[in-house]
Amino acid sequence: MSTPLVLLALLEGRAKHGYELKREHDERLPGAKPLPYGQVYSTLQRLERDGLVVVAEVVQDGGPERTLYELTPAGTERMRAWLAETEPPLPYVGGALFARVIMALVAGGDARAALDRQRAAHLDRMRELTRAKADPGASTAAVLAADYALFHLDADLRWMELAVHRLADLTEEISR
Repeated sequence: MSTPLVLLALLEGRAKHGYELKREHDERLPGAKPLPYGQVYSTLQRLERDGLVVVAEVVQDGGPERTLYELTPAGTERMRAWLAETEPPLPYVGGALFARVIMALVAGGDARAALDRQRAAHLDRMRELTRAKADPGASTAAVLAADYALFHLDADLRWMELAVHRLADLTEEISR
């Protein structure tokens, strides 16, 4: 995820301060890693430096000073270009699960046990996500995020099942 581009999109429509952007990020992207405040402010500074946002005003309502940022025309153009891009499928296998299984075989470990442990962890997470989806207070975005995670976990489970069936062949290839 590109934090600068997400912040640009969140600024569409009106000026906002960092706290509001952080809150809106975490609210609108449930299931995503929460955005640290420090990252929000450092990203806003870079966006300002790059001419994609400007300080609209500084407000002090009895509390700490709040700097409101708004998009520049260049920021709007960059954000719209990003939204129009297609996310390319990943060209390489880079998952930690895949690497762990292969390295377990290379190092003489028990790849089947690693797969069994991982399967149990995936199933636990799938149960958590299914319960979260059933929560009557769950937002549509939260349900959609849970669906996204569930489909990825399901794909991993299917891959793990296939890997178990290919362990003998993999072990033989690696031992050569």
